[in-house]
Amino acid sequence: MWFAIGAGVLPLVLTGALFWFNASNTSIEQHASAELTFAGSQACSGCHQMEAALWKSSQHRHAMDHATDASVRGDFNDAAFEYAGTRSRFFRKDRKFLVETDGPDGKLATFEVKYTFGLDPLQQYLIELPDGRVQALSIAWDTRPKDQGGQRWFQLYPDGAITHDDPLHWTKLNQNWNFMCAECHSTAVHKNYDATTDRFATTFSEISVGCEACHGAGSRHLAWARGQHAAGDQNKGLLVRFDERTGVTWSTDAGTLTPTRTAPAPALRKEVETCGRCHARRGQLSEDWMPGKSLSETHRVSLLDRQRFHADGQMRDDEETYNYAPFKQSKMFAKGVTCSDCHDPHSAVLKAPADALCGQCHATDKYESAAHRQHANVTPPPTCASCHMPERRYMVVDRRHDHSFRIPRPDLSVQLGTPNACNDCHRDKSAAWAAQQVETWLGPQRPGYQTYARAFRAAWSEAFDAQALLAALVRADDVPELARASALAELPRPDVDLIRRGLSDPDPLVRLGALDALEGIPTDQLWGLASQQLTDPVRGVRIRTAEVLASVPTHRQPASDREKFGRAAAEFVAAQRLNADRPEARTTLGSFFVHQADAGAAEVEYRAALRLDPTFSPAAINLSDLYRQLRRESDGERVLRDALSGSQQNASLHHALGLALVREKRNEEALDELRQAAALDPGQSRYAYVYAIGLHAAGRRDDALAVLKASLSRHPNDRDGLSAAIAFSRESGDFAAALEFAERLARLIPGDHALTQLIEQLKH
Repeated sequence: MWFAIGAGVLPLVLTGALFWFNASNTSIEQHASAELTFAGSQACSGCHQMEAALWKSSQHRHAMDHATDASVRGDFNDAAFEYAGTRSRFFRKDRKFLVETDGPDGKLATFEVKYTFGLDPLQQYLIELPDGRVQALSIAWDTRPKDQGGQRWFQLYPDGAITHDDPLHWTKLNQNWNFMCAECHSTAVHKNYDATTDRFATTFSEISVGCEACHGAGSRHLAWARGQHAAGDQNKGLLVRFDERTGVTWSTDAGTLTPTRTAPAPALRKEVETCGRCHARRGQLSEDWMPGKSLSETHRVSLLDRQRFHADGQMRDDEETYNYAPFKQSKMFAKGVTCSDCHDPHSAVLKAPADALCGQCHATDKYESAAHRQHANVTPPPTCASCHMPERRYMVVDRRHDHSFRIPRPDLSVQLGTPNACNDCHRDKSAAWAAQQVETWLGPQRPGYQTYARAFRAAWSEAFDAQALLAALVRADDVPELARASALAELPRPDVDLIRRGLSDPDPLVRLGALDALEGIPTDQLWGLASQQLTDPVRGVRIRTAEVLASVPTHRQPASDREKFGRAAAEFVAAQRLNADRPEARTTLGSFFVHQADAGAAEVEYRAALRLDPTFSPAAINLSDLYRQLRRESDGERVLRDALSGSQQNASLHHALGLALVREKRNEEALDELRQAAALDPGQSRYAYVYAIGLHAAGRRDDALAVLKASLSRHPNDRDGLSAAIAFSRESGDFAAALEFAERLARLIPGDHALTQLIEQLKH
C-alpha cells in the first residue's frame, strides 16, 4: 500500500513520536511580509484568559520546550543507565544538561540536551547536531510516580539491542525530529531541508503546540479584535469556526434509552479532521495545512492493514496508530460525536471523570446496571472504558485507549485470533470461555458496529472468499468509510464496478482506497477510470491519481487531459520534494520518473535515497531493476551487494540478488541467495515459491517439494505454491499428493474448468 511519503518496491511506514530552532522571538512581526501570519499564544491570552489558563497546564503546552530547570523532569545528577553494552551518563555542567552515550560511530561522546519532548507519562530529550538535525534520544525518563514504577531512566526498545548501526538508533533517520515529530509538537513548522547540502534549517512560530496549531494563523482574528477588519466579517477573522456542536444537544430516547443527536452530523467533520492532523497515523504531503479542511488535503492517512491493525480494526500493541483511525471506525463518530464532546479542547483533559463522562449521553440506569455490566460482585467494578476502550501500551509506559468504542467479541478471538477486552482482564481464561460467558448473558447475536473482521482476515490470509467479502463491504452503506476504503485497497483482484463506485464516493479516503485498487488494472484502462480524479477537490487524491496514471505513456493521454495531469504531477513531485530528506520519498519519485521514461532522473533519485540510507532496500532493488532495463546487469548486481554489505539479514535484497544472478545464468550463486531470502523471511510465500522453482530447474525436485510443503504449512492459500506443488507431485508420481493440492486449490478458485478436469484425472 502506498503511504504518503513513499513505497518503492516494498511498503515502508513511518510513525512519529519523537524537534529544533531557537525561536524565542515569535511575535507577529516575524512574518510581517505575509498577509496571514502567526501571532503566538501570548497574543491570544489577552482576550481568551480562561482558555489560555487551561492551555498552560496542558500536554500541548509542554509538547516541546527548551531544556531548563523548569522543564527537565529527568535525573541529570550524574545518573547512569546501561543498555546493549553502553553505559550512558546524565549530568549537568555550566547550567547545561548533558548526556554521555554512544554516538553515530558507536563511541562514547558527550551531547547537550537542547530540548525536552513531552511531559507525561514519559519525557524524551532532543539533541541538536551541527547540520540542523535534531535527534530524539531513545533513553527516556519515566515521569510517573515511583509507586507506579516511574522516576527512572528506561529504553524505548527494551527487547532489542539497538546499537549505532541499527536504523532505530537515536542518531539515525528514524529518530529524526525534523521529519518524524516536529509538525505535531510545535506550531507552524517549516522543515526547510536543503537536498543539495543535506542540511536542515527548520523553523516554527512557537516551540510547543499553541493556539494557532489548531486554529491556524491568527493575524486576521487579531486585526478583527482590534477593529482593523473589513465590514461584515461574520467569521471574525478566524480561518475556521469549530461550530459543529453549537446549538446541538444529545437526548435519550425514552423507550430505548439510546442517545440521539438533535441534528445530524455534518459531512465534513472539521473538529475531527483538525485533531487528526496529529492524532492520526499519516504522512505529510504539504505544509499548507488549514484547520477544518479534510486531512487528506495535506496528508495521506494510513488505512487498515495487517501491519498496524487486527482484522477487526483494533489497533495492535506493537504499532502506534493514534486515535483518528480507531475513532473513525466507531458508531460514536458515525452518529456525530466529536473530540470535544469528551475532551476539553484547551486543557486536553476529560470533561468528567471515568463513567461520568459516558453518562453525559448514555443513561446510567441502563448502562450501570448489573444486567448490562454482569460484574456485580467485582471490586473495583469494571468501567465503561474497561470493556469498550481496551488499553494498549506504547513506548513501554504509555497506556492508550482504543477509540473505536466496540463491544467485546471473544467469539471473534476464537475464530480469528483477534484480541478482546474480556481476556485483557481474564488472562488465565481462554477466549472460548469468555465467549461462552458472553453468550450466556446476552445470547448468540451481538454483531456490534464493526462487522468486517472476517473480510480482512480473508484478504490477509488469501482465502478464496476474500474478494466477495471485501466487495460486500465496499457496497455496504452502514460500514465506516475507513473500512470501505481499506476494503478497496485490499481487493485481491481489481473490480472495475467497485472502483468506479469508490472513485465517486464523497469521502476522500474511499476515493484514495479506490485509487489503490487500480494497481492491478492494465495500463490501457487506467486513464478512462482515474483521469477524472486529476481535478479532484482534495489535493491528496489528485497526488495519488498522478502517481497511478504516471505509467500511462504520454501518447496515450488525451490531449485535453495533459495539462490536468501536469498540474497533478507537479503536486505529486512537490510532495516528494518536501520529504527529500527521506529515502522513501526519493525512491517514490524515482519510480515516478521510471514510468515517465526519464531513466536519468530516476537514477539520480535512487542514488540520493541510497546516500541517505545505504541499506534502504526499495531504492537498491528499484535501481538494480532500472539497470537491468538499461542492460547494465553488473551495475545492478553491485548496487544490491553494496546494500547487503550493511544489511545481511534483509531478505528482499537476497531475493533480488538471486533473481539478478539467475538472469546472469550464475545458477548456483542464485540458489544460495534465494535460499537465504526464503529462510530469513518465511512470512513471504513468494520467496519460498521462487526458491522452489529454482531448485526444480536445477534438478532438485524433492528439495523443491520440501520447500513448497513447508511454505504451504504457513501459507495454505498460496495459489502459486499450490500450483507448483501439483506439478512437482505429478512429476514425481505422487498422484495422491497432487490430488490433495489440487483440491485445496479448487477451493480457492471455484469453477475453474481446467482444474476440475485435472482433479478428475488424478482421481482415476
